Amino acid sequence: MTERTSRHSGTSDGDQPRTAEAIALARAKAEARANEALSDVERQADAPDEGGVNSPAGSTFSRRPVVGSSEPLGVSTLDDTPEVFGAGSTSLDGNGRARIGDRVFASLTAGAGLFVVLLIALVALFLLVKAIPAIAHDKSNFLTSRHWDTTSGALDFGVLPLLWTTVLISVLALVLAVPVAIGIALFISQYAHKRVARPVAYVVDLLAAIPSIIYGIWGITVLAPKIQPVADALTHLGAFPLFADKNVKGGTVFTGGVILAVMILPIVTAVCRDVYERTPQANIEAAWALGATRWEMIRLAVLPYGKPGMISGAMLGLGRALGETIAISLILSKVSNTGPFSFSIFDGGETFASKIANNASEFNSPQQTGAYIAAGLVLFVLTFAVNAAARAIVNRRKEFS
Repeated sequence: MTERTSRHSGTSDGDQPRTAEAIALARAKAEARANEALSDVERQADAPDEGGVNSPAGSTFSRRPVVGSSEPLGVSTLDDTPEVFGAGSTSLDGNGRARIGDRVFASLTAGAGLFVVLLIALVALFLLVKAIPAIAHDKSNFLTSRHWDTTSGALDFGVLPLLWTTVLISVLALVLAVPVAIGIALFISQYAHKRVARPVAYVVDLLAAIPSIIYGIWGITVLAPKIQPVADALTHLGAFPLFADKNVKGGTVFTGGVILAVMILPIVTAVCRDVYERTPQANIEAAWALGATRWEMIRLAVLPYGKPGMISGAMLGLGRALGETIAISLILSKVSNTGPFSFSIFDGGETFASKIANNASEFNSPQQTGAYIAAGLVLFVLTFAVNAAARAIVNRRKEFS
């Protein structure tokens, strides 16, 4: 037994060098075959392209690049295969230029942006060209005068009462609408169940679909009598010029501001809701991890993140309020500008838009028309300034976005 084991062990020790040599020889042969195959591929790549390289089976392989392929040099199995434009992941053609589809789309998007800028520039140019002659022939100071007379031979008009009423009624609407809009947006995005949040959001959005004339009729016939007790109570603060009683019932700046607040509520709510729903989950979970209550989580995570969006929504609503025409024309009572200047929200008046709409029948001559276009120019500048101020505020708060 010992001898057999010894013989077997001796045979294994002698075979080990031969086994290692066989493995080394097989590896060398495999490397040689791989090098030979690589050399054949390199020779075929260096060969001139004269119609392709024939395979043993007789098929022809074209070396023309397929434009739609994600590879630099695709291989086609047919001669004269047409190039596929617009396919694949690369945006460059064989000459390193952008493809036709990319160039066309880039041109269309650039044209759309330039069209908007050009349109605004043309509107501003039109207003300037039509307004400057009327302002030049104005007997009064255009910005500080309270008179408006364009029917006589000489022009005598000013925009101070229009400017004050427009700004006052719009700011009042903004003060009333923004807190309510923020509350609705927080309820929909943070408190309400989805089954309740969606119907509430739909109802709020439907307010934007109601025509302005409906708001105006409803405001002067239904809402104005209902809120008259509130107006009477606020007139007891008559020591402040803003709340002085002017004995105007119904068609006051206060009533118009409430109607405008209802009209801009969907815009502000939609923007705030969208921003609050996009609050990073990490910020919310960090507040929960610190032991915050729901209100503390909203105050620390949701409101700071949504502040730029809230400002944008408020400015959009303000722009909507500045340009409202039909509803304000139906609600506001006209007042005489011969008496002392009134700062009260319980007085009537006219905005830029309602003044132009109420006197459209006076557009009989270029000078008369130019007076109203000059008022429209001031409204255009005012709206542009509001949007520019909102953009500046949002840009300063980019760290929250």
